Amino acid sequence: MKGLDLEKLQAYLDSPPLTGTMFAGGRSNLTYAVTDGTNRWVLRRPPLGHVLPTAHDMAREHKVLAALSAAGFPAPEPVLLCDDVSVIGAPFYLMEHVDGKIYRDASDLEEVDLHGLTLTLVDTLADLHSLDPEKIGLGDFGKPEGFNARQVRRWKQQLDASRSRDLSGIEELHARLATDIPAGGPGAVVHGDFRLDNVLIGENQQVNAVLDWEMSTLGDPLSDLALMLVYAGRPLLVKDGRPFAPIDLPGHPTLDEMAARYAERSGRDVSDLHWYVAFAAFKLAVILEGVHYRYTKGQTVGAGFDTVGAMVPALVEQGHRALEGH
Repeated sequence: MKGLDLEKLQAYLDSPPLTGTMFAGGRSNLTYAVTDGTNRWVLRRPPLGHVLPTAHDMAREHKVLAALSAAGFPAPEPVLLCDDVSVIGAPFYLMEHVDGKIYRDASDLEEVDLHGLTLTLVDTLADLHSLDPEKIGLGDFGKPEGFNARQVRRWKQQLDASRSRDLSGIEELHARLATDIPAGGPGAVVHGDFRLDNVLIGENQQVNAVLDWEMSTLGDPLSDLALMLVYAGRPLLVKDGRPFAPIDLPGHPTLDEMAARYAERSGRDVSDLHWYVAFAAFKLAVILEGVHYRYTKGQTVGAGFDTVGAMVPALVEQGHRALEGH
């Protein structure tokens, strides 16, 4: 299996014969379901090739999962961390397998209360931001002070490291973001990629687990909210073979309703949200450009990467509109 040598993993775990499958939908770290016939785990490892120095840190993911699951937040409990690259060719960790459904097909959402489910996700995000990093053992997980300024610099560096073509307006967007950076409020654990298809939903529409913590850190919680709002308007879902934005489905709350729900649940000031939305669009554009870069180099695994590059210009335009619409 590309990216995962099951025989070497079996020897490392000293387990019965293993079988595994790769989860669909991932665009960055690779994720596999692994079982020995009795136990079930999920394995996470970095992507193949072009791994930027600050990205895809398995130890960070393992640490945040351990802290959050112990604190009672719906995150999978980690089982082990392995930094020996001789086992499968890269560092990796195993975590518990959590039952639940990931919604990627818009037709499946016709069977649920989309309005209630979306607001439950907003509540879950606010609950994450209410946790005290010091009390749950993540006080050294990052530096909230100056977070927004560092993020603006960091994602420009990530863009420069993954640049393979001209992108109209993206330099200008970065410059506009850099001229008026909000100081931000109290820091919190931020997920960094919070959206509908990074959450496992149970039979009663409860959140069983929040997944994909590779971008988590201590920072400004409004960055999480803004990215969630940007994702709501992006074609994350599929319906009848066509991409579909969650907000275009019947019953989905408006972006203003989502922001108001978060403000009420968290007690945080969201008056500067326009800047955060613009930055979220820039950040997502850079992430997808990195995926596009790996695709052009033949370093991606699975289907669906051929359309990623086409999403980037629209995000750049969205960033500009968010700043101009304020």
